[in-house]
Amino acid sequence: MQTERIIVENVTKCFSLPYQKYDKLSELLAAPWKYVKKRKFCPVQNVSFKVYNGETFAIIGPNGAGKSTLLKLIADILTPDKGKIIKKGRLVPFLELGVGFHPDMTVRENIFLNGLILGMTKSFLKENFNRIIDFAELWEFVDVPLKNLSSGMQVRLAFSIAFLSEADIYLLDEVLAVGDLRFQEKSYKVLQDLRKRGKTIVVVTHDLNYVLNNADRAMLMWEHKNIMIDSPKKVIEEYTRLYK
Repeated sequence: MQTERIIVENVTKCFSLPYQKYDKLSELLAAPWKYVKKRKFCPVQNVSFKVYNGETFAIIGPNGAGKSTLLKLIADILTPDKGKIIKKGRLVPFLELGVGFHPDMTVRENIFLNGLILGMTKSFLKENFNRIIDFAELWEFVDVPLKNLSSGMQVRLAFSIAFLSEADIYLLDEVLAVGDLRFQEKSYKVLQDLRKRGKTIVVVTHDLNYVLNNADRAMLMWEHKNIMIDSPKKVIEEYTRLYK
């Protein structure tokens, strides 16, 4: 019998979005207290599914379907308005990479700052420091302030630290689309290693080839609901059909 790692039951999340339109800045300045109309927007509507231990579970769908909001709900970044989410085991979200980075601190200093935020010990980070820099390919910039690095280099550093986090469940939101080709290939290998070690992976991605070749099951989000859970091949076929 398969062990459940994540249970999502009838989850709904809504936001109140302001939509008052001002044609001119002077109108806003003239009446800043004016009532602003709001509309209710629910990016996740009555979603239910289970993810099992050691499974790679892919979530696909068009932009705006609610995929990223769903991952943030699972990661406890957001709280559901209805329904419940149960997680069994330690979870590491690859959603807000680089949270805790300080632009004026060096790469070396940010490794320890970010690692501690992710729950790593200082001794662990010292032991794995070379491994982090090797993976990120940043030896030339170890003592350079982070603000002097490109955004791509900063993302590489964030991944290199986060990939060392030991967990039972990994949540990934479009991480496969970040970085150059060589770095993407390295990231694929890390994910394959996590899978071989029996880790549970939930991934949101537009890379359908990755889903087809690596996911055990897939879920299709369409208009803020999960309309299908099946093999990657069948879910991708349905996704393609809906776009025709």
